[in-house]
Amino acid sequence: MDAAAYDRWYETPRGRWIGEREAGLLRAALRAGPGDSVLDVGCGTGYFSRALSGAALRMTGVDLAPAWVAYAARRDPGRARYAVADARRLPFPDASFDHAISVTALCFVAEERAAVAELVRVARRRVAIGLLNRRSLLWRQEGLGGGSGGYRGARWHTAREARGLFWGLPVEEIEIRSAIQLPGGGWWSRIVERLVSRRLPFGAFLLAAASRVSPAASGVAALRNAAPENDEVI
Repeated sequence: MDAAAYDRWYETPRGRWIGEREAGLLRAALRAGPGDSVLDVGCGTGYFSRALSGAALRMTGVDLAPAWVAYAARRDPGRARYAVADARRLPFPDASFDHAISVTALCFVAEERAAVAELVRVARRRVAIGLLNRRSLLWRQEGLGGGSGGYRGARWHTAREARGLFWGLPVEEIEIRSAIQLPGGGWWSRIVERLVSRRLPFGAFLLAAASRVSPAASGVAALRNAAPENDEVI
């Protein structure tokens, strides 16, 4: 699928609803204020960079695919900045941005913990990572047997695995939220979404967010977030 075809999905009624729900969850998790800088890692077509830049945030989007970066820049002239970069080796100094996000891109990165460490390194305040939930109805529909369509080859996470991505890193206040309990996008899906708490970890979209700690407290935070000995992630 090319970038334009992928982006058109967000213009469908189902895609628009899902995209807006996920962007809303990101905004709530970041706690960002007007003028804050945000790095979007694995930005793809730039959909979430565009969605957040509308909230008066200064967005920078990076992706490994040059064609998709070019598409994102064409769709968003003069607002966000876009560049080609590897999530595992971001070309930015430490604490370059107020916040860093990545939305489902890490589901396709083999060295996901290296990428999460980079997100934490370049952020000053908040980090938010969007993942596909293995405890969701969508996984049963699209994730079994290696996945189908755009989900083929994707890694699906549990809430505990999502929290575990921050183990050993200098963060605190780790939060897990989810959205899109019923992925069909119809009226029943929307009613259920309003009634069910976003903190229940069964939605198709799983969001792991955390606060970056100061360098002086980083050693304590890393120790606090260390994986318990012999504790298997499920």
